[in-house]
Amino acid sequence: MTKVLLTGASGYIGKHITLELLTEGYEVRASVRNKAKADEVRAAVSAHLPEGFKLDKKLSFVELDLESDKGWPKALQGMDVLIHSASPFPIASPKDENDLVRPAVEGTLRALKAAHKAGVKRVILTSSVAAIYGSDLPAGKTEFDETMWSDPNHPIGKIAYNKSKTLAEKAAWDYIQSEAKEIQLTTINPVLVAGAPLDKNFGASVSVVERLMNGKDPVLPDMSFGIVDVKDVAKMHVLVIKNKAAYGQRFIANAGSRTFIQMAKALKAAFPARKIPTGQAPTILIRFLALFDGEIKAVLPGLGKHINPSSKKAETVLGISFIPVETSLIETGKFLLDNGLLKP
Repeated sequence: MTKVLLTGASGYIGKHITLELLTEGYEVRASVRNKAKADEVRAAVSAHLPEGFKLDKKLSFVELDLESDKGWPKALQGMDVLIHSASPFPIASPKDENDLVRPAVEGTLRALKAAHKAGVKRVILTSSVAAIYGSDLPAGKTEFDETMWSDPNHPIGKIAYNKSKTLAEKAAWDYIQSEAKEIQLTTINPVLVAGAPLDKNFGASVSVVERLMNGKDPVLPDMSFGIVDVKDVAKMHVLVIKNKAAYGQRFIANAGSRTFIQMAKALKAAFPARKIPTGQAPTILIRFLALFDGEIKAVLPGLGKHINPSSKKAETVLGISFIPVETSLIETGKFLLDNGLLKP
């Protein structure tokens, strides 16, 4: 039986990866920050597994910290695969970019070095499209693809989160090339992730839908971005484990791009009782509001830009058919509504 160490198992994506691994017959050693998080993950996945599933035989936990060497060698003992999905993801940028950049880069290298020392030869890294689209499109190109890299000095590429994902992924590829050529690395680069969480404990990704459903912004910024379902992101992590065509490759996870207005209209149609604004804001207004709202400030570099990263490679090599964007948005909205997580 193939054994997988999964870091970041208590995250929104991490729980879905845990569930997908267990469903596909893998034995999972999940890393969490503390025992309470282990109980949270166990409860979240068990609710979605078949009756009689012997969870205790297939899922175990270890405590690991991205910023500490403690426990990493033991955690990787006997493992066949490392899936490193742990990384901070805030919506608003921190005051000091190093609060994001340093743990992302150092944590990735810490995980890779421990895997190398333990003889693990298969590693999957959860990166982001943020490591791809933070630059200008090359001449003649209409879509971003896996051959491209964000520029940490570009207005979009230098956003703290984007920079952290770019530098962490580059550090991973550089380490493999220079120190651990026997490791087969694959990165998964999702766009904005949507879809119902497995429980009420989830991170910042879902907050975009939450913000729209709550009608927090009377008008919406002129911008678009790719959206992908969390179940597809988890599936991709597992599909690439034994797919040799995926070795040494990057894969964008993107079901399609939508503007804020298209997202709002899809949610409004599905939840007509909700007061969801669907009008577009003048750019000057967004720039003014950004002075008082860190989440709005974070989107400023993308104003007026309509980015659609290509998912052709994932569809061709992995054979994945992405869940439609509107389905993911509506499932997210329904989850928030059904669990009392929205304003009345």
